[in-house]
Amino acid sequence: MTNLNNVVTWVDARERLPRSGTPVAAAITGRYPADSSADSDAALGEEFWLVMPMYFTTLHWSEDGAEHRDCFVDSDGVVRLPYGLASAETVTHWAELPTLPGGMTRLVLGEGVQPALQNAWGTRPAT
Repeated sequence: MTNLNNVVTWVDARERLPRSGTPVAAAITGRYPADSSADSDAALGEEFWLVMPMYFTTLHWSEDGAEHRDCFVDSDGVVRLPYGLASAETVTHWAELPTLPGGMTRLVLGEGVQPALQNAWGTRPAT
């Protein structure tokens, strides 16, 4: 059987950022929902800290035409800045995504998919 264990190394987003275009696991903090409180003395929403897949880029244009630099973007196009910068939700830490099971790559396309899956499962392809 293929060893499926991975070690995650978290990097403090205040200290170092990934290369542009790098897909990462991002630890995000903020409040949800941001406008849930009618009482002005209370903090808005409930505080959270969670991990989600994103990619980092040095330049991103939002659908509304806004320019963002050195930011993390999720699959819905939501932009989050590194912790300490002006943003409702910020990225505190990031980690490179693990490699696919049984390999040393994070992406397999086309004809290489089935052999990679078979290798990860430790079985031979059906004949």
